[in-house]
Amino acid sequence: MENNTKLTAGQRRLLFGAIFLMATSAIGPAFLTQTTVFTEKFLASFAFAILVSIIIDIGAQLNIWRVLTVTGKRGQDVANEVVKGLGTVISILIVLGGLAFNIGNVAGAGLGFNALFGLDVKIGAVITGLLAIIIFSSKSGAKVMDVITQILGALMLVIVGIVMIKVNPPYAEAAYRMVAPENPAALVMPIITIVGGTVGGYITFAGAHRLIEDGMVGQKNLPFVTRAANLGILTTGFMRLFLFLAVLGVVATGVKLNADNPPASAFQYALGDIGPKIFGLVLLAAALTSVIGAAYTSASFLKGFHPVFSKYNNIVIICFIVFSTIVFVFIGKPVKLLILAGAFNGLILPVTLTAILIASRKKSIVGDYKHPTWMLVFGVIAVLVTLGAGVLSIQSLLDLWNQ
Repeated sequence: MENNTKLTAGQRRLLFGAIFLMATSAIGPAFLTQTTVFTEKFLASFAFAILVSIIIDIGAQLNIWRVLTVTGKRGQDVANEVVKGLGTVISILIVLGGLAFNIGNVAGAGLGFNALFGLDVKIGAVITGLLAIIIFSSKSGAKVMDVITQILGALMLVIVGIVMIKVNPPYAEAAYRMVAPENPAALVMPIITIVGGTVGGYITFAGAHRLIEDGMVGQKNLPFVTRAANLGILTTGFMRLFLFLAVLGVVATGVKLNADNPPASAFQYALGDIGPKIFGLVLLAAALTSVIGAAYTSASFLKGFHPVFSKYNNIVIICFIVFSTIVFVFIGKPVKLLILAGAFNGLILPVTLTAILIASRKKSIVGDYKHPTWMLVFGVIAVLVTLGAGVLSIQSLLDLWNQ
C-alpha cells in the first residue's frame, strides 16, 4: 500500500484504532499523576524530558511495529525465534505485569466515577469492569474497542487542550527550556519514569498486535504501519505536552497543588469548582481505555501458549478484566504487586527490544526486508535508557522488600 493510496473506511478505522489503542494504553492514571507532579517540580524545564521521551518512544515503537508487522508475528513469537524460550518468559512477565497494572487502572476508573458522580470507588470499579466486558462480549469486540478508544482518546485531548488554552501558560519559556533545561542531570529520573510509562511492558506491542490481528502485515503495508506508529507516538506526546502546559499555567503563578491529588487540584485552580469533575471525566476516560488496552494486549501474549487462547480470545480478555476488578474490590490496590509489576515492565522492554533489533538483522526471520540503520540506532538508544529504568525498578523492588 503506497502512501498516496486512499484508505478504505475499514483501513481508516484500523489506522486510528491502532493509534489510539497504543496512545490510550499509555495515557492512564499514572500518566496523569506523573506528568502533573514532574511539571510542578521542574516547571518549564520538564519540556526537555517530554522531548527526549518522544525521541526514545520513536526508537522503541518504530522498530517493534515495523519488524513485527513485516514478519506477521507477535512479539513473543519473534523473541522465541531469536532465543528459544525467551518469548515464553516475556509473555508470562507481560501478562503478570498487565494484570497488576490493570488493578491500578480499574482503581483509577473507580476514582473517576467517584469524582464525577460521587459513587463509591469500588462501585465505580465494578461499573468499569462491566463496561469493558460489554465491549468484548460482542463478536466484533476489536472493532468496538477501536471506536471507543478513538472517542475517549479524542475527548481527553480536547478537554486538556481547552484547559491549556484557558490557563495561558508561558509558551515561550517552555519552548526555550525544551532545548535548554535549567538542570539536565536532574531530569534523568523523570525521563526514565515517563519512558517506562509510555513504552513499558505491554504498551509497546498494543498497536502492532492490533495491526497483525487484522492482517496488516508484510513489506507492502510498511507505509501504513510507519504512519500508524508515528501518529500513535505523536498522539501520546501531544497529550503529555497539553497536560504539561495546562499544569504549568497553574503552578507558574506560584500555586501549590494538593499532594493527595495533584492533577485534580490543578484542574480546580484552572476551572473552579467544576474542575475536579472535569478531571474526573479525563481520569475515567484514561483509566477505561487503559483497562481495555491492557486486557487486549496481555491476552494477545497468551495466544502462543495454546490454540484455545486464540479461539476464545474475547473470553480470555473478559476473564482478565473480571480478575482485575475482583482483586481491587475485595483486596484493594496492592502496592507491592504494583511495584513488582513496575519492575517487570522496566526489565521487559530492553530485553524484548534487543530481541527485535537482533531479529531485524536475521534473514531467517525478516527475509529480504532491509531495516533502516537509523532506526536501529534509535532502538539501541531506547534499549540503553530503558535498561536504566530496569535497574531503577529493581532498586525500588529491593527497597520495598527491605521495609
